[in-house]
Amino acid sequence: MTWLGEEMVMVPDFPAWVCDVCGRREYDQLAMARLSMLLNSEAGKPVSRPRTIHPVKGHKSARPNVSD
Repeated sequence: MTWLGEEMVMVPDFPAWVCDVCGRREYDQLAMARLSMLLNSEAGKPVSRPRTIHPVKGHKSARPNVSD
């Protein structure tokens, strides 16, 4: 379980290794990464990528190829 703001979030049957002697828990790293991704406040938002503009050969805005 963890707190997300004022809400308690519980994940039953979450993969973990539990010590038989002291009860210490170690959680599966892949499962932790997936859970972290699900709880991320940015999850589900579109990712904006910088646009790359390539001039089109022969188009009036393309630079002429100048050779000396």
